[in-house]
Amino acid sequence: MSLRHALLGLLAEEPASGYDLTGKFARALQRYAWHAKHNQIYPELTRLAGEGLVAVVAEGARGRRTYAITDTGRAELRNWMLHPPDVFVVRNEFVLRMFLLSTLDPDEARALLRPVAEESARELATLRESIDRADATAPPTAAPELSRLVAEYGLRSFQTMHDWALWALDRIDQADGRREP
Repeated sequence: MSLRHALLGLLAEEPASGYDLTGKFARALQRYAWHAKHNQIYPELTRLAGEGLVAVVAEGARGRRTYAITDTGRAELRNWMLHPPDVFVVRNEFVLRMFLLSTLDPDEARALLRPVAEESARELATLRESIDRADATAPPTAAPELSRLVAEYGLRSFQTMHDWALWALDRIDQADGRREP
């Protein structure tokens, strides 16, 4: 995924300033999909504007600019969405750490995995509560909102992470002789 397409996607929802977009990354995308800081976002917005993919639609105090996606930007976003790569390149620091778990002794591995199990359980509970609230207010015959589909992906991801962390802790305990297989 590229930062440019993430920005185009967010601007397709509504016009926003660089500050607003930084906040959206921090609240909605950083934990689940993509991380970007303001020092990456602002130069990319300038490039997107230079290419005609976004336009400045308002200027406020201290040079604050509000950007909106252009028709050319929507076409670029649509093209990117409809033509995914044959192989997705993944950069996931968490998975890399888990891949290298064997470099730790069993107690260190447990110390790394316990917070994973605990945090994923908390995230799972929070997300489930939010989904249940949203589902309770949705009309029974309505098609699911696309945000609901993404929320379900998050729910299933955290469930998998939680189950895996508990399984991994159990395997380490078995290998370390602390538990019967």
